[in-house]
Amino acid sequence: MRFTKMHGLGNDFVVVSAPHLPEGAGEIARQVCDRHFGVGADGLVYLLPSEKGDFRMRILNTDGSEAEQCGNAVRCVAKYYFERISGARRELSVETGAGLQRVWLKTEARQVKEVRVDMGEPVLESRRIPVDVAEDRVVNHPVEAGGEHFRFTAVSMGNPHAVLFVDDAAEYPVERIGPLLEAHPLFPNKTNVEFVTVRSEDELDMRVWERGVGQTLACGTGACASAVAAALNGKTGRTVLVHLKGGDLKIEWNETDNRVYMTGPAETVFEGDWTGNR
Repeated sequence: MRFTKMHGLGNDFVVVSAPHLPEGAGEIARQVCDRHFGVGADGLVYLLPSEKGDFRMRILNTDGSEAEQCGNAVRCVAKYYFERISGARRELSVETGAGLQRVWLKTEARQVKEVRVDMGEPVLESRRIPVDVAEDRVVNHPVEAGGEHFRFTAVSMGNPHAVLFVDDAAEYPVERIGPLLEAHPLFPNKTNVEFVTVRSEDELDMRVWERGVGQTLACGTGACASAVAAALNGKTGRTVLVHLKGGDLKIEWNETDNRVYMTGPAETVFEGDWTGNR
């Protein structure tokens, strides 16, 4: 299996172009993503043919489960498609588990330098996220986990997110609290968890515990969900710069069309062949 290792702000992926998703893809992902015995990555991403868009993206997490969406991954695969397959089009349509996404590429000398992604409209209805609460919207809602009490705002960007505002995201015990909330009974499909500190009305610091992966250096959908949650709670405006451990993303929740736009980089690391041997 020929692969390309890529990353978006340190959120790294093994990217494979294939005619179809192989049998046993979940187990392949577990092996390939293993950082000791495999290539090492936060996910295995397949570029597949699509009848609806330029190509289809399917994402397998490190535990073999499938993610509906990933903002960092879509920037990586858009770069891959332009530089290795298309070579011309700077506006793409990508089919994902969360629907079609429009992507715009900023290029120099036939290399993609920056990617802007239409992440779609945020889902705020609790039953559609899903969150098992009676309220229609889940904003600053209390939850107890591990004997501690928290408040979260729930947003789906094609995948579920629980956003917590904390005093100091950099020092917060993400690795202890993240797993408790990821698998909390309130979230039927589990959830990604963001820990966010508000720097100003247009800047956020964010750390993330990703569902099925663990702590990562960045999460595109998490940055989008955090921006939406900050605006819903009256903490920021609708355009913010989100500082993640791996770098920065510009997020705009457009007031006119209600869609969230994410802008950031994607990088190629190396290529190789996976034999399946350990």
